[in-house]
Amino acid sequence: MVYDIAIKDVELTEPGDGTLFNIGINGSTIGYVGTDPVEGKTVLDGRDHLAVPGWVNAHTHVAMTLFRSYADDMALMDWLQNRIWPLEARLDGRAVYWGSLLGIGEMIRTGTTCFADMYFFMEETAKAAADSGIRAVLSRGLTGSSPEDGAARLEENTQLYKTWNGAQNGRITVMFGPHAPYTCSPDYLKTVIARARELGAEIHMHLAETAGEVADCLKQYGKSPIALMEELGMFEGGTLAAHCVHVDEADQDILARHGVRVAHNPQSNLKLASGIAPVASMLKKGITVGLGTDGASSNNNLDMLEEVRLAAMLAKTQSGDPKAVPASQALAMGTWMGAKAVGLKDTGKLEVGQKADIVLYNMDSPAWYPRHDRTSLLVYAASSADVDTVLVDGNILLRKGELTTIDLEKVTAEVGQCLKEMTASAE
Repeated sequence: MVYDIAIKDVELTEPGDGTLFNIGINGSTIGYVGTDPVEGKTVLDGRDHLAVPGWVNAHTHVAMTLFRSYADDMALMDWLQNRIWPLEARLDGRAVYWGSLLGIGEMIRTGTTCFADMYFFMEETAKAAADSGIRAVLSRGLTGSSPEDGAARLEENTQLYKTWNGAQNGRITVMFGPHAPYTCSPDYLKTVIARARELGAEIHMHLAETAGEVADCLKQYGKSPIALMEELGMFEGGTLAAHCVHVDEADQDILARHGVRVAHNPQSNLKLASGIAPVASMLKKGITVGLGTDGASSNNNLDMLEEVRLAAMLAKTQSGDPKAVPASQALAMGTWMGAKAVGLKDTGKLEVGQKADIVLYNMDSPAWYPRHDRTSLLVYAASSADVDTVLVDGNILLRKGELTTIDLEKVTAEVGQCLKEMTASAE
């Protein structure tokens, strides 16, 4: 059989002993993984390369690449209220489109093949995802600052769902995105939950990100953010909960009981001094934990390999157990568990029938030697600069380090112009 794409003589993390494998891809799907010879209309030479499933960024605000380096070294609420929200008020669709493409280009170049996003002007982010070829799970950030604004934003998310859910051969899916307990009243959340249920959509929300958020929620409602969402019925229809830094045993039991999936954002949590999520404890309770970068402005970049590495190390340090999150678990959190977290069932593994979202790492550098354990090398030693080739849905988006669907020079020029206009309007 001749496949659309054949990846020849590539190594895998399992068994990770140097055995060379061949991968056959037809359309958007993996059709063969094994040691038998394969032929392809397009052939990728996998020699001295490691094939892994693409990283899944389970929580981000991709257009916030526009604000990278604009405001740093601040606590979350100070950062949001005094720097980010005022500038976001001057955003328009054009800026979000080019900011999204900038972030998507960065993600593809560092091996991310899917991202879950919550922001504004999400039609433009959807167009950027469609144009670039990346996989995306999108939601309009919803806040209920006034009844009129809240209703209008809910309608935007509804139209986003009707227009884009399942679009691009299923490459784009849509959730509903209530921002957080401190920006959405219980009554507004009930309305959002009802609309999501009506359409069969899931929900993506920030929860228990800071100690202050939890304390305020306890003071106002007598419940933690997790317990409040349970009372409102949010968890009955499928939920992706971002952060979950400050969750006690009772909160974790609620998450486990309802199958709530968590997007852990270690770098952002550290940079904003939000704390360290109890990942090892959540995993022991059977909670699905994926990894996210949050926005590039609240982090440093959109490099998922850095999140994978840091998640493993923080879990070991916090628990006092060097085996708490081994390299294989961290790899799973960044790939198939991340895919599960964002609601995808056929993505995140190099197996027949899975989507052909694949990254080839070039192992021709000193950091990849000696090769005792390929998974350990990937998680603890590799660099995103080693990403050579990226496929999403069976399409090559990066080849030999070069983007095939994004003109990065044009993107950076457009971003510069958008920022120039935004800052000029503030004067």
